[in-house]
Amino acid sequence: MQIIEDKVYAFSKDNPPCYTAQPGEVLQFNTLDCFSGRLTDETVTMKDMDFSYNITNPAAGPVYVEGAEVGDVLVVDIYDIQVADEGTIATDDHCGPLFEGTDYRTKKIKIEGGMADFNGVRFPINPMIGVIGVAPAGDPVNCGTPGSHGGNMDNTAITTGATLYFPVAVEGALFGCGDMHAAMGDGEISVSGAEVAGYATVTLTALPDLHLVDPLIENGTHLGIIASAESLDAAADRAVHEMVDLLHDRTGIDEAELVMLLSLVADVQVCQMVDPQKTVRFMVPKCALESLGFKL
Repeated sequence: MQIIEDKVYAFSKDNPPCYTAQPGEVLQFNTLDCFSGRLTDETVTMKDMDFSYNITNPAAGPVYVEGAEVGDVLVVDIYDIQVADEGTIATDDHCGPLFEGTDYRTKKIKIEGGMADFNGVRFPINPMIGVIGVAPAGDPVNCGTPGSHGGNMDNTAITTGATLYFPVAVEGALFGCGDMHAAMGDGEISVSGAEVAGYATVTLTALPDLHLVDPLIENGTHLGIIASAESLDAAADRAVHEMVDLLHDRTGIDEAELVMLLSLVADVQVCQMVDPQKTVRFMVPKCALESLGFKL
C-alpha cells in the first residue's frame, strides 16, 4: 500500500503530483491536524497563529490518477479512517455564528477506546475527513475553502464506508485530503471540531460516463449532492436543483413529480457554516431511488 505524506495548502492545477496512482490502487493519506500541529497545548490559541502563512488545513497529496480525464468523475472509496489519541478544539473571534464576543480558547480532547472526553463529557467519536477534493481548472483554492472541487466541506457524512464522486477539472484529477476530525457536530459552529492527526485509506478510480457540477456522496442508505455557496440558503438551493437535474437526466421522470417525492423523503442537512463558503448536503434515501429505477 502506497503511503502519501506530502502536503499542500491549496488545491491547484499547478501543484506537482507526489504520486501517480493506478485505478483502484489502495492508498493511505497521512495528515496533520488542521492547525498543522501548532496549537501545542491549551495556552496556545488561534490568536497566536499567523494566518498570512499557509499553515492551516494541510491536505496530503496531490495524487495524479491514471486515466482520469477532464469531464470524468473521480470515485473515492473510503475504507478506513484512523485518528490520533488527542484532538484539539479552538475558538476564533471572526468565524461562525457565535463569534462575536467569543474568547480565544483552546481545549485538548483525549480520545480513548472510541470515546472522546471534553471537560468530563464523554461521547463516541465519529472519525471523518474535513478537506477532500481535486484540483479546480481555474485559480487555486486554499484548503480552508470549499467549492465544486470539494475542499473544506467539513461534512460529517464523509466517513468510513462512504464513496465520494468529484467532477474532474484537470488531467489526473490531482486528488488530496486532510483535516481529520475525531468528532464534529453538523454546522461546526465554533470553527473547529475535534481536530486531529490521522490517516485515511482510500481507492481512486475514474468514471467516464457520469457528469457532475458539485461533489456527490453515497453511503449504505443515501445518495446526496454536496454544494457550497455564500449562504446556507444558496447552498441548499444549488444542491436541490442539481439533485433534481441528476434524477431527471437518469430516469426521464417529470421534474414536478421528482420535486414532490423529494419533499417527502429527502433531507437538506447542514455541513458547515463557518468557512468562506457555507456547505450543505441534500440526501435522498437509496430505497426511493431504486424504486425510480435510478442508477449512477
